[in-house]
Amino acid sequence: MESIERAAGAVIGSAVGDALGAPFEFGPAGAFTARFPPSAAGGEMCGGGGWDPGEATDDTQMAVLVAESLVERGGLDLPDVFARFQRWAASQPKDIGLQTEDVLTNGLPWDLAAALHFRTNLRAAGNGSLMRASTSAVHFAGQGREATMDAARRIAALTHGDRAAWEGTAVFHELIRLTLAGADPLDALPEVLDLVAPDHRQRYAAVLSPGWHPDRATEANGAVWPCLGSAVWALRTTDGYEAAVRAAIDLGGDTDTVAAVTGGLAGARYGLAAVPARWTEPLHVPLPGPGSRVLRLPDLLALVERLVG
Repeated sequence: MESIERAAGAVIGSAVGDALGAPFEFGPAGAFTARFPPSAAGGEMCGGGGWDPGEATDDTQMAVLVAESLVERGGLDLPDVFARFQRWAASQPKDIGLQTEDVLTNGLPWDLAAALHFRTNLRAAGNGSLMRASTSAVHFAGQGREATMDAARRIAALTHGDRAAWEGTAVFHELIRLTLAGADPLDALPEVLDLVAPDHRQRYAAVLSPGWHPDRATEANGAVWPCLGSAVWALRTTDGYEAAVRAAIDLGGDTDTVAAVTGGLAGARYGLAAVPARWTEPLHVPLPGPGSRVLRLPDLLALVERLVG
């Protein structure tokens, strides 16, 4: 399979997982399969909970903002990414994480806002930087391990002052890089864990171990480490894109983000062709604000081509 097929799978797969999971957010475990049994495929892009059928949430909206900054600025311009986030946050999107909103609207400059928020609140290990990482992971994959993990940490730090969020996003970046190169990301996990900052390595080693199950999580999957751990668990315990995303949503809790992270990993592993057309056809990503617009599958595919180009 060509790398571009995997790259498109990562970005589109993440967006599809986001849109599928959104109507089930904070619902009970098993709700997705109870409503849509695997034996009766169809209608899963149902909408609900304030979301239209196929509508992606803030997870994908922010991923698109990162992507557009990368391609338009010719690389990583952190002040530009932050400014795009700020304009988006000011446009009253349907959903935005409380911590992310506080950082983007507190009036502080890009290089201080998240750090000072963390210093004041001492809580910033949510999955809000991980949820938006599919596009940056694809973009930096060709630049090697050090570059991709460094970029992940720097982009995460724009909104999350806790290094736990940086490390989880860096692990995701590296798993995508390995997968795009044709490697098995699960086989590479021990090596990737060696690259995690020592203060956070044990926590990530626990949730990424083969014997871990989301039932063993000590925090809700809105936190970065159980979110990533749940996504890797879904990838490890299934054999295809559909099954992985279904398993992620069936965990309940922060279903859109867990499914977005799972969808990114599974999309990279199985390629764009594994993402069902019945899910990609209604997919759309509204971007509110000045010049508001809606991106659909052709727009996202064109963005992927620019990201890897």
